[in-house]
Amino acid sequence: QVQLVESGGGLVQPGGSLRLSCAASGSIFSIYAMGWYRQAPGKQRELVAAITSGGSTNYADSVKGRFTISRDNAKNTVYLQMNSLKPEDTAVYYCNAVLPATLNDYWGQGTQVTVSS
Repeated sequence: QVQLVESGGGLVQPGGSLRLSCAASGSIFSIYAMGWYRQAPGKQRELVAAITSGGSTNYADSVKGRFTISRDNAKNTVYLQMNSLKPEDTAVYYCNAVLPATLNDYWGQGTQVTVSS
């Protein structure tokens, strides 16, 4: 089992940047596939970006070229660098971990990102 704690959210102006962090504990972080999801008010939770244990990444079309997911296995942390933020990026961002062998998944508590002038 793994515990996830997100940080780094906040209020930023359009065009600005934020970096989200997700610190993991309780298991062998390096074997998990990690992802960032977001949920805006009245909308379904959606995948923003994901990274496998081997470092392969994929992104939602809406964030390609603006967001970058990365992981530091030595620090048990996954990051989401968000640049050129838009008001439509406003949402609660959640960190997710999936154990590939069992597909068991775990969620953090979420961090609010608000893009507004």
